[in-house]
Amino acid sequence: MSTLSSFARRILTSVVFVCLGLYLPAHGADQRWLRVSSDHFIVITDAGEKPGHDVAAHFEQMRSIFGQLLSRSKLRMSEPMEIIAIRGDKDYAQLAPQVDGKAINSAGFWLSGEDRIFVVLNLFEPDSWRAVEHQFAHYMLNYNYPPTPSWFDEGFAEYFASLNLAARNAELGSDPELHPSFQTDLLGHQVEVKNPKSFTEILQNPVWLAWPDLLTMKNRAANGQEGTHHTLFYAQSWILVHYLLNKDKMSELGKYFGLVEIQRMPVDQAIQQAFGMPVAQLDQEVKAYFRSLAPLFNALDDSQRPNAPPIPQATNQTALPFSADDVGTSSKSLPIPEAQALVDEMELRIPERRQHAFDQLQKLIDDPKTETVVAHRALAWAYVQKGDTAHAFEELNAAVQLSANDPWTRFGMALASYHSGEKGARVQGLANMMESLQIVIDEYPDFAEAYNMLGWARLAGGGGNAAVESMKQAVLLSPRDEDYQLRLARAYLAAKKFDDATATLERLKLSHDPHIAQAATKDLEDLPFLKKYGVPPEEAAAAAKSNPVAAPNQKSANDEDEDSDSDEAVSSSSPVNVKTTVDKRPVTFLKATLLSVDCSKPPAALVSVSRGGKILKFRTPDYKSLAVIGTADFSCAWKGIPVNLNYRAGGKADGDLVSIEIPDAGH
Repeated sequence: MSTLSSFARRILTSVVFVCLGLYLPAHGADQRWLRVSSDHFIVITDAGEKPGHDVAAHFEQMRSIFGQLLSRSKLRMSEPMEIIAIRGDKDYAQLAPQVDGKAINSAGFWLSGEDRIFVVLNLFEPDSWRAVEHQFAHYMLNYNYPPTPSWFDEGFAEYFASLNLAARNAELGSDPELHPSFQTDLLGHQVEVKNPKSFTEILQNPVWLAWPDLLTMKNRAANGQEGTHHTLFYAQSWILVHYLLNKDKMSELGKYFGLVEIQRMPVDQAIQQAFGMPVAQLDQEVKAYFRSLAPLFNALDDSQRPNAPPIPQATNQTALPFSADDVGTSSKSLPIPEAQALVDEMELRIPERRQHAFDQLQKLIDDPKTETVVAHRALAWAYVQKGDTAHAFEELNAAVQLSANDPWTRFGMALASYHSGEKGARVQGLANMMESLQIVIDEYPDFAEAYNMLGWARLAGGGGNAAVESMKQAVLLSPRDEDYQLRLARAYLAAKKFDDATATLERLKLSHDPHIAQAATKDLEDLPFLKKYGVPPEEAAAAAKSNPVAAPNQKSANDEDEDSDSDEAVSSSSPVNVKTTVDKRPVTFLKATLLSVDCSKPPAALVSVSRGGKILKFRTPDYKSLAVIGTADFSCAWKGIPVNLNYRAGGKADGDLVSIEIPDAGH
């Protein structure tokens, strides 16, 4: 492993190793925070360089073992991750989610969100990273393996949760559910398990699920909600994956998935064709394999002795690709207020901790000595969740004043714009949203959701072809996300790539997600109308209702060039008279000097700017509704200041404003 490269500084994953001692004045005075970086992870710690190195090294090893198990040489980490590892047991309890009013006793928890993932570890417990192995496996599967049924995802995640890292070897195959008190679901919610049974105990019951039933069962994990894992579904899925991995049957499994997922072959026929055996024989082989795993039964017997702690025993070992000492890292100091804000930013994601975190962040920004970009962007996220985009933009503008290119501030700006328009309302700052997402992608080039939001923005702005490119990248980075695939299909439709759209929609109409299947079926039904008249039926009906008198000499949209800049798509042969006003002109970004603003015909305004000795004029029909960044309101008194404009070109020296940013406002 090499030391941190320039690419590594732009990596997807940030691992934040923080101690809650920063809340305690007795600890704050002499704390020294370090950012310890490896090839794929960043650790922020007050415990010194060695603990930070060890945390990063273990995550590097986990990542590598995942690739070995599924024969993946190149791995994507398409959703940013921040891992906060707490040094003290009591401090961790002050941050952890609660069950029945008490903090969980799990050594770690996992929080999923639309912007990133937070993982929180209790370093007072040995090997606390093992508490999130199950969720880490799901995370890696989502971005590095084709869509598979619930049984495989859960069986593999449980098998991966048995991973133990020794000095030179990776130990696998033990019973991962041997007496845990709490179960963590994919959303980080904790479920207490009363008198749990381990997988070994469950599978000793002579009655198992029929394999065709198990292999077609839809588990709640598909919706991110797993609940308890101490069920026959989880136990049987685990032992089947255990068998497939250790009996070298993964190639046969790939053939099986092709038969059932693509060709829609019945399960029993697919088993016969892929594995060369009937279902009854597969049942016998898996059960015989389970009975042969003596370490599982030894560990169960040991755990049932009075006062004996459960000690799972591995069934197999493999050499680690590299030791912890082989992982190269570098370190850099980190200010305490920033570490405080990072912890608060995570706490906002826990409902019972949210108000406390919000109050802490307010205190940080009220003091110029502790005000940070992180504190402002975290508060903005909280406001977005409340639907208060006005206050969110205020916090984001304050963050931009501190650091114009902080990627998470820029993502927050894009997220606020995205939520402002997701229910059909006017989008606030569409062009600035696209600019912000480009900054985010430059920093996190594998961030799937950033490409998805960029595709949405381009589609909303009328750029069908540009939206296609963004959505193709989002689907590549997150191949299991069918919402992305549906948006890609609609981008194809907007770009008039009807064959590509049809192929994608035909696949999606067979989705196990009823919402996706229904939406894809509806789009396919509407496709002939769209191809003929240029708009979907609902839009045509709405346009006809608002404009019942058709314009003369209407032209079929089917005759228009794909990349036409026309803002009308009409048809005289349509069963309804249609006229739409979708502006298909591309949005262009410009840095210039604002010369003057003419507001003599309110609410319209004409903005004159200078760029390279040339004077350009840009119109807005209503300056009160124009998206403004960097200051609260549009001003007709602006003169002689630098501006960033997003506009649609008119002639060679004019255009229509989309947004205006005052980068130096407040300075």
